[in-house]
Amino acid sequence: MKFEFTQFYSSNASVLKYLAKFTFLNNHFLILFFELMLFNSFPIQYNEPLFRPPSEAESLILQVTYGCSWNKCAFCEMYSSKSFKIRNEEEIIKDINSTAHAYQGIRKIFLADGNPMILATKKILPILYAIKNTFPKVRRVSTYALPRDILSKSLEELKTLREAGLNLIYIGIESGDDELLLKINKGETYNSTVDGLFKAKEAGIKLSVIIINGLGGTEYSDQHAINSAKILNEIQPEFASALVLSFPFGTEHFKKRFNGNFIPMNIIDLFKEMKTFISYSDLKSTIFRSNHASNYLVLSGILSRDKQQFIDQINNAINNPETAGLREEWQRGL
Repeated sequence: MKFEFTQFYSSNASVLKYLAKFTFLNNHFLILFFELMLFNSFPIQYNEPLFRPPSEAESLILQVTYGCSWNKCAFCEMYSSKSFKIRNEEEIIKDINSTAHAYQGIRKIFLADGNPMILATKKILPILYAIKNTFPKVRRVSTYALPRDILSKSLEELKTLREAGLNLIYIGIESGDDELLLKINKGETYNSTVDGLFKAKEAGIKLSVIIINGLGGTEYSDQHAINSAKILNEIQPEFASALVLSFPFGTEHFKKRFNGNFIPMNIIDLFKEMKTFISYSDLKSTIFRSNHASNYLVLSGILSRDKQQFIDQINNAINNPETAGLREEWQRGL
């Protein structure tokens, strides 16, 4: 899933002034971003809303597509206001050139919106080459991807993309449970996800995968947690994160899109599901975080090294929620 990890930007000055009050936006790049936008001097005019993973907070964001190529997942409302469109190469290169002077020192670039990997390799390569030629200090170029889009490319194509600079992809696995994947209309299966991600790993591209806490409600909680741990154990991604299912248009709206009986989980239920997931995980050196704006409890460390520490934190949140340092509702977001 993609809103793993996402942050919304707006060019509206009043909205930016309001957003700037929140501490999770308080980093040097975003402060500069806000200042530039407020004075109408930021060189890129984004097609909003715009989202990115939390770990891309200091990245320059280039929109390669508008919206999402799938845009049918029951839980996701990120791009419901947009029709999918692939931008012209000339427009993207223009954005790159327009930011060249101000961002010579930039080290990370994120290619938005949803699933730029749907583009043919020959369409992606000129963008990567332009980035490499324009920003000599860039060390990481990343993007969202669906397993099916990875599988549609040959191993040689993926290696070529990696050599051109694409070295990290974010994949919303959401769940490792096939029954639940069908109910949320993900369009992927356990096997298609494993096949796609193994192919990317073979090409030398690093993986950052996302699961959604509470995705199946109470009825599917155990199978969701156990099978999500199972798929991560098989893939062994470099990075993994968990976010909490959100209802931007209300619970009833989600229930209508969910192909089954959905019973929402309370905070304690969410913690218990996360404890099951962590308990069943058998990861070697995966950096794991639950620091998305939707999370009540922030976990940050390496699995399985910090497995017991995470379990202890979760137990504390279950038994002592008032003193566990949980986020308040007003601090949370999509």
